[in-house]
Amino acid sequence: MTRRVLLVAHTGREDAREVAREAAGRLAKEGVVVRVLAAESAELAIDGAEVADPAQAGDGVELVLVLGGDGTLLRAADLARPTGTPLLGVNLGHVGFLAESEPDRLEHTVGHVLRRDYTVEERLTVDVTLDDGTTDWALNEVSVEKAARERMVELVAAVDGRPLSRYGCDGVVVATPTGSTAYAFSAGGPIVAPDVEALLFVPISAHALFARPLVVGPGSTITVELVEGGGGLLCCDGRRVHELRPGSRIEVRRGALPVRLARIHTATFTERLVAKFDLPVDGWRGR
Repeated sequence: MTRRVLLVAHTGREDAREVAREAAGRLAKEGVVVRVLAAESAELAIDGAEVADPAQAGDGVELVLVLGGDGTLLRAADLARPTGTPLLGVNLGHVGFLAESEPDRLEHTVGHVLRRDYTVEERLTVDVTLDDGTTDWALNEVSVEKAARERMVELVAAVDGRPLSRYGCDGVVVATPTGSTAYAFSAGGPIVAPDVEALLFVPISAHALFARPLVVGPGSTITVELVEGGGGLLCCDGRRVHELRPGSRIEVRRGALPVRLARIHTATFTERLVAKFDLPVDGWRGR
């Protein structure tokens, strides 16, 4: 049976294009068919690669190899989630918390792919529904933000149909454990290990008596209602933006489909935190 791997790259970076061509060459040499997106094929210029539109890109591939930062991996998750195809990221960005490998370990990474020597973990996602029927989803977070720089957004949040508090704020973030190290972290939210099933609610610069982050169970529904008089913006994973009219109502709940991430390393979540954030651990005397 023919093996196929989808390559998704940050084509705006020359190093990403070079790494993509190197990875494609190594895979093709071992008989693996490399597929690329139609919008990226000209810039990647990979000889012999299959070209696919986004709607069909994840069909029939065993893995999505992502070359870029977390933004590129979030974009690739759109392609892989419907088919349940695992994603394996090679970090060419800054922190690259979702990535599994670094470019100087490309040969090692491709070797794991060729041997199918990786484990797969499922990451909780969120589905979001607007009162006008619009739907979307996110792997990291859904944020409701002010539309104008000079004014706050007024909103009321609720959990499982019960009002929690009213906020005048820059916005709020509803995040997954995966997204706890992204936007929610920057807004002062807690770091939650990815194997914990929970949803995070984090107000951003809120003028309110209760402005603490809140962690709720995975079965909860978090509702955000914009108070009449002002609109806002809904942003999913920092990529897809929807305009919100005054009085809009947004419901966020556990996603129907997870995102699957391929892992080739055995490092614990704590070890990843220390490495990615360069945390000081001098003085530790444990085993």
